[in-house]
Amino acid sequence: MRCFTASGLACVIAFAALAVSTNVAYGALYTDASQFPTLHYDFVVIGGTNPDFFVLVIEAVPFLALANLPYSSVTWNYSTTPQASLNNRVLSYPRGRVLGGSTSINLMTYTPGSDDEYNRWAELTGNDYWAWKNLAPFYFKSSRLVPPVDNHSTAGLVDPADHGFGPVEVSLPGLPSELDGRVVNASKASGAEFPFNIDMQSGNSVGVSIVQSTIGGGIRSSSSRAYLEPHIHRKNLHVLIQNTVTRLVKSGSSDGVPIFKQVEFAPSWSAKRKIVTANKEVVLSAGSIGTPQILMLSGIGDATELKPLGIKPVVNLPDVGKNLQDHPIMSNYWVVNSNNTFDDVLRNASIFNADLAQWLANKTGLFSNSFPNAVAFLRIPRNASIFKSVRDPSAGSCSAHFEMIWGDGYGATVVPQPGTGHFVTIYTAVVSPTSVGSVRLASADPFTFPLINPNFFNTSFDQFAMLSAVKAARAFMATRPWRGFVVSRFGPVGTAETDQDIIAAARDAIVTIWHPTSTARMSPKNASWGVVDPQLLVKGVSGLRIVDASVIPIIPAAHTSAPTYILAERAAEFIKRAWY
Repeated sequence: MRCFTASGLACVIAFAALAVSTNVAYGALYTDASQFPTLHYDFVVIGGTNPDFFVLVIEAVPFLALANLPYSSVTWNYSTTPQASLNNRVLSYPRGRVLGGSTSINLMTYTPGSDDEYNRWAELTGNDYWAWKNLAPFYFKSSRLVPPVDNHSTAGLVDPADHGFGPVEVSLPGLPSELDGRVVNASKASGAEFPFNIDMQSGNSVGVSIVQSTIGGGIRSSSSRAYLEPHIHRKNLHVLIQNTVTRLVKSGSSDGVPIFKQVEFAPSWSAKRKIVTANKEVVLSAGSIGTPQILMLSGIGDATELKPLGIKPVVNLPDVGKNLQDHPIMSNYWVVNSNNTFDDVLRNASIFNADLAQWLANKTGLFSNSFPNAVAFLRIPRNASIFKSVRDPSAGSCSAHFEMIWGDGYGATVVPQPGTGHFVTIYTAVVSPTSVGSVRLASADPFTFPLINPNFFNTSFDQFAMLSAVKAARAFMATRPWRGFVVSRFGPVGTAETDQDIIAAARDAIVTIWHPTSTARMSPKNASWGVVDPQLLVKGVSGLRIVDASVIPIIPAAHTSAPTYILAERAAEFIKRAWY
């Protein structure tokens, strides 16, 4: 049994049934902690839960699940620091502030990445727990393939053998677009340049595929819907929403090691703060931004940075908040000879309302899809000039350097949608980036957003990889299947011709793909670097474990929700063994 939600990812805790407190109310959703029947739980999970202990879950969210809308009531409305390599632009950096975290607001693309990614985790942590051969069962436990909502045949576009039996539903688009056949045909005709990959869940993520998304029955399959909602009424589960964790509280020490089994929280800055206690452990799953912020507010972090803010260091872990990685992404546009793109849906309220009515009636049509229809993960050739001065940063030959994502319409990221015309968008992203940033506290006030610096586009490799992605996208769209359909390139990136012009345009076009990782990365148990050990226990303390994308040691060439589900299922087994 699994229940989990998290900010920007998912935390799973799965346990065999154990004896729990008997005089408790049935599980419930709370907004006011004064209604709790107790302030003592077996586990306090900041961002996720489990159904087999008496557990409290703290989610700082309203109970909503909407599309990704920056500056809305369902997101942490973060922004970055000025990005030095993006002409000092400040980027919107939303994370999910809703049950399910960012799995309730993301674009739902499901790509676990290659086996190489996880074997690298094992190498970096010095522990075979994280090798793919040992993680594969947790992948199969986390998700399952379901038919597209229109039940069209997907033969030759997906391999059911590469899928599992878990609660997260994964499907191909429920409304195939005019792009799908062209993408597949162009890929198959290209040979090795753009190889067709029938299923990126196979362990080899390089190639071109029809997109798989966390959608079932035309509905988003978030971590909340998959894991929490079926169990929300269990008697040993209480879920607190519309509250913010302000810090972890040291509850004692053992042999000189501080114990952190208490969590302080409040509904607002001015409200009285309350504390709950975990009898067994606290599981921190607040995401790659929230987790390091909470650790530092609790005195766990770089002592030299905490002291000037008036925070007394309890444990000096300099890596907390460091090593932030994310995938930079930008839009490339083509004007196309078609009236079937979704452009008019976004311009015309009548068309929009008709599509929405169809979805409300039977969960079919355009609104049953996510934005992308096809994806490609591709590699830079081995003999490329960049590798004369830079070591290949990918996890291996089955992992990509860059990604292309197709959308049948104008996907606005920086430049708004034009008032007329029909377009195809290819998002290009660097998925093996070498740029590294940080999350730091702006103040000791837990209600003040942290300083988020992804440090996008700051290395020669990232610039070369984005340039390679743009050139690959242009070459792909110039192949025979697109003739007569594609009219011309469009927009500032589209009109850039020289390498220098393309990189210059990228500096004004890059945004986040919302994949932050590695701000509390795991490392070998006795290593001087890192924040958690291979069992995800925070170093130098007792009673505290982290289960979210912040512990990933290096960002994978994948959309990060799927790797985080795998990681969290692995963590569930750790906790089960520790307490069963």
